[in-house]
Amino acid sequence: MPNRSAIEWTEVTWNPVTGCDRVSTGCEHCYALTLAKRLKAMGAAKYQRDGDPRTSGPGFGVTMHPQALGEPYRWRTPRVVFVNSMSDLFHARIPLEFVQDVFDVIGDTPQHTYQVLTKRSLRLLRVADQLRWPPNLWIGVSVENGFALPRVGHLRQVPAAVRFLSCEPLLGPLTGIDLSRIDWVIAGGESGSDYRPMHLEWAREIRDACLSASVPFFFKQWGGRTPKAMGRKLDGQLWDEMPTACAL
Repeated sequence: MPNRSAIEWTEVTWNPVTGCDRVSTGCEHCYALTLAKRLKAMGAAKYQRDGDPRTSGPGFGVTMHPQALGEPYRWRTPRVVFVNSMSDLFHARIPLEFVQDVFDVIGDTPQHTYQVLTKRSLRLLRVADQLRWPPNLWIGVSVENGFALPRVGHLRQVPAAVRFLSCEPLLGPLTGIDLSRIDWVIAGGESGSDYRPMHLEWAREIRDACLSASVPFFFKQWGGRTPKAMGRKLDGQLWDEMPTACAL
């Protein structure tokens, strides 16, 4: 059985790769890095390779798991699947051939909807013409502040059925963001003991940009010491919009 997810915008997770490295300020309090350290201590087989201590940590070395490629074929009911919640599929240490294998599994199991999220949008763009692009695959990029906006331009150029942005943790304003050819936007604040607060005007600005461009908007959380510490309402309203390609 796949792993059920507590993430509101998906149903289950599938990790044919684990491990990663910090590449931007959005990675500073990475939940996956913290979880990998815990799983390594528990003896979980997928999390025994350590990463570079300068950019990664215990149990978070980039590791391919070919045996995991067969899992989606065994799921009996359709699912919305977050791919590599514990890694980044477009990490430089993941061979293109393995990325192609993951995309092939997605194409072979059209009953499921797959969501892939990356911070490495330039590599995504560079290899896009060497990948099979099935209609049940959504591709997103993380956009935590204005410095990450070039990732949106890279995403716009790939032939995904659904292109989405994850503005979480939102660490700065995204003034003037261009949502052309973007199909969905998620926004949310950071959680944990050292969380960096999200400003109300940043969240409103993204919501208003989505409304203006008729792009579905999903407000995940305000964040805080725990993920739901400050709730999920923005200006008194829940925003749980999804692309028309999927309804959870």
